[in-house]
Amino acid sequence: SMQQAGKLPEAGAIYTEILRIDPQNFDALYLLGFVNLQRGQFAEAERLMAAATNINPSFPDAHFNRGLALSKLGRYQDALSCFDRLLAIRPNTVGALLERGTALCELMRYEDALATFDKALALAPTNAEGWHKRGEALSALGRSGDALLSYDRCLAINPRSLPTLRRRAGALFDLNRFQETRAEYEKMLSIDPDARYVRGRLIFDALYCCDWHGLRQHRAQLVEALQSGKPVVTPGENIAISRSPIDQLQCARIWSANECPPATNPLWRGEQYRHERIRVAYISGDFRAHAVAFLITGVFEHHDKTCFETVGISFGADDESDIRRRIERALDSFIDVRDKTNAEIASMLRRMEVDIAVDLMGFTGASRPGIFAFRPAPVQVNYLGYPGTMGADYIDYLLADRILIPRQEEIYFSEKIVTLPDCYQANDSQRVIAEPVPTRAEAGLPDRGMVFCCFHNGFKILPEMFDIWMRILRAVEGSVLWLLDLNPFVTANLRREAAASGVAPERLLFAPRMPVANHLARHRLADLFLDTLPYNGHTTASDALWAGLPVLTCVGSTFAGRVGACLLTAVGLPELIASSLEEYEALALELAANPTMLTDLKAKLARNREKYPLFDTPRFTRHIETAYRQMVERSRRGLPPESFDVLAPSD
Repeated sequence: SMQQAGKLPEAGAIYTEILRIDPQNFDALYLLGFVNLQRGQFAEAERLMAAATNINPSFPDAHFNRGLALSKLGRYQDALSCFDRLLAIRPNTVGALLERGTALCELMRYEDALATFDKALALAPTNAEGWHKRGEALSALGRSGDALLSYDRCLAINPRSLPTLRRRAGALFDLNRFQETRAEYEKMLSIDPDARYVRGRLIFDALYCCDWHGLRQHRAQLVEALQSGKPVVTPGENIAISRSPIDQLQCARIWSANECPPATNPLWRGEQYRHERIRVAYISGDFRAHAVAFLITGVFEHHDKTCFETVGISFGADDESDIRRRIERALDSFIDVRDKTNAEIASMLRRMEVDIAVDLMGFTGASRPGIFAFRPAPVQVNYLGYPGTMGADYIDYLLADRILIPRQEEIYFSEKIVTLPDCYQANDSQRVIAEPVPTRAEAGLPDRGMVFCCFHNGFKILPEMFDIWMRILRAVEGSVLWLLDLNPFVTANLRREAAASGVAPERLLFAPRMPVANHLARHRLADLFLDTLPYNGHTTASDALWAGLPVLTCVGSTFAGRVGACLLTAVGLPELIASSLEEYEALALELAANPTMLTDLKAKLARNREKYPLFDTPRFTRHIETAYRQMVERSRRGLPPESFDVLAPSD
């Protein structure tokens, strides 16, 4: 037939003609539906298959193909019903069981999905796809060890399956088997040097462990692939690797277009809301003991509730922490949507007539930008959690400041830039610092000597920065470098690198994790916080400044590399901002050689903390509210988003 020969338009024309004469012709309805399915016309395929199943509800293939079309349309609950109807007719259909399990995964019903995959695999134990999907369900349930066994069963059947190798690497990472993770990524690149997002993941996972083997070569290959438009790194990983705002925009655009394109039917289509109070929804999976929560909670508490109605949309775990409870109390309403799909959350936001939807995650952690792809709100904002552009047309604004994004660099952002007057970063002026401060001995520090410290994640410590730190340690007798005890691989790798640089490994000291208030207190034992490039400290730098520890930073070439400068400016310590790494190194040595300078800086920071804008939460909240008002005003006037500056009252 023409359809079997691939002549889909011709076949479609014949079936259409038959239906013109006989609209209830089952064969023509089914076959035309199948043609549309093959052509990617899923809505029309679903309509035709639905008509076919109404005429002949006992024909299983029509239910199956209608289910496939519904899945492609993101209507997973309806798809599930189709697969269930098929399985009622033909219970042991492996393909239908696999698609049923996939729909259940999309609905986040992972236990039910697992049972469905188990049934399919009991019928077809050599089905590689079934073992892969079973592994995905187990991974989603946090059962990484069991997931690994499923991926191994899949790879025994199909050893070159890149999606399965990728998933297996992720399970190994979750199990802290980092060396095996790297080997898995290298195996994938030997199969396909441009395997989707693999090279970026290899680099990032290696940086997570401060393993710099082959970093220069992998980074060069990654940049070349990105510039060719290939999906080789996720935007969140690229922020830590890239020094180029152009490459970061390219990366974000590639990811958004491939993984999270705008919905064909946006939920908000220009309707005008006229609420007395502006409805702002803050959307995140990090309403817990997390860096973003520590920064933003004070803003929630200081919002003007006579003018703003605030909603928290939470798709992350409830860790039952004090900060979680503060957030729940501070917002007008707080909705746990962990069990809802992106489409369901977006529909809920639209029904609530939210004026402004604020994405507090961007491309970090287990973020869900897919919610915003449905365009549930008239104004959609990228703020705080992700230090870069999202490269997506459905994100209207990014909140920044003039240090972070100089006007001439706005071209590297897909969003319109709203420039806040002091510093883009919210801070909570109610954060508790434990008393008393521990002694140096209690913290495992030497009684004498300069204590340089950096409490960043390992992926921010790159070899170029570490070389400078080692030169500083060599030059400052008796000094130590105090870092976080992140994992055993970071400790071993950095101590090995120190030895190779001529620094005794024991001069690198590692601070164990502890409650936040105690962690803030121990900052007061250090003399100088050393920032990193290309990715500065954000919350970690604020932690240090709040605790009274001066931060030495260097201005980078991207948003993520300018946060330190913006924080120091907003707390009145611009003398700690270096314009080059050479100046950064020289300034560290000058401060180490002049204890009085450091003492004066600490005293100045203590004074400025109370009177400069950085930790003035009410002032910051008024600025962000002014920004929200201007965004909504433009939207209500039917005007497109545009960049603008928020003026401080004194401006």
